Amino acid sequence: MRIIGTGSALPKKIVTNEMLSEFLDTSDEWITTRTGIKSRHVITNERIEDLGAEAVNKALEMSGLKASDIDLFIVSNVLSEQDTPSMCCLVAEKVGLRCPMFDINCACPGFVYALDMAEAYYKAGKVRNVLIACVEEPTRMASWEDRSTCVLFGDGAGAAVLSEGDNILGTRLNSEPDSDKIWMRRKLFHTPYLEYPDVDIPMQMKGREVFRFAVEACTNGVKSLLDEVGVKKEDVSWFMVHQANKRIIDSIIEYMKVPAERFPVNIHDHGNSSSASCPILLDECVRKGMFKSGDIVVMSAFGAGLLSGAAVLEW
Repeated sequence: MRIIGTGSALPKKIVTNEMLSEFLDTSDEWITTRTGIKSRHVITNERIEDLGAEAVNKALEMSGLKASDIDLFIVSNVLSEQDTPSMCCLVAEKVGLRCPMFDINCACPGFVYALDMAEAYYKAGKVRNVLIACVEEPTRMASWEDRSTCVLFGDGAGAAVLSEGDNILGTRLNSEPDSDKIWMRRKLFHTPYLEYPDVDIPMQMKGREVFRFAVEACTNGVKSLLDEVGVKKEDVSWFMVHQANKRIIDSIIEYMKVPAERFPVNIHDHGNSSSASCPILLDECVRKGMFKSGDIVVMSAFGAGLLSGAAVLEW
């Protein structure tokens, strides 16, 4: 398949590090030196499904396709206020989609996982046009009293339309199941038969272990996939890495020994928007005209699970 349209949408509220320091024991210097983040977009009166619909409409407009042309809709979403109907149905209702659709929860690498699924459906001859949307509000998962987590996240949605072509040169998915490195727990409705405490626990993260996993998963995954598809890292035009932490990205650059200018970043004013990170960055790069025909673009993402994935695309 090939990407023929992209779109993204962000909440209007921009929360700076200085604003966080008004109620947290933190500072702009503390956050910036540890994460590279200066500000992030945070949901206020928006609904995340509305941002998802906005991103989808922008992607459809760029692609030149209509909602009726889409054969499959895949949505990556970790958490929302409404558990059912699923996020794909909430967004589809707003944009007029009537195709098969489903949600996935692969955390931050959700966009790469969705690319892999779209390509598999296409190669099986089941679809012609696929729409992917990553619709995330991770600021609702963290405790805003915990400076180690809440400063990291921003909300948003990104989307991509894929159609006929052979521009996905390869994908590689990986898992290292580990349930205690990044996790949260949400209280459900009580039943009279429940025999364990049902509690709400905001996002918990073991920073050092996650940092190590992210760097190793990205560098090893990308190297293996490039070897598999026969592309040298010197021939890659752009490395689109999940915007989790600028120090993680810097370490990946150091390990891969690739010029930093080939790693676009937007974490400084977006924060980590989970699976929406990759398609938001992709859309911003596309709309800046950064990609030329024939460019090799590598995408890599990693997150809770622990899951990771990489994709090599020819533009």
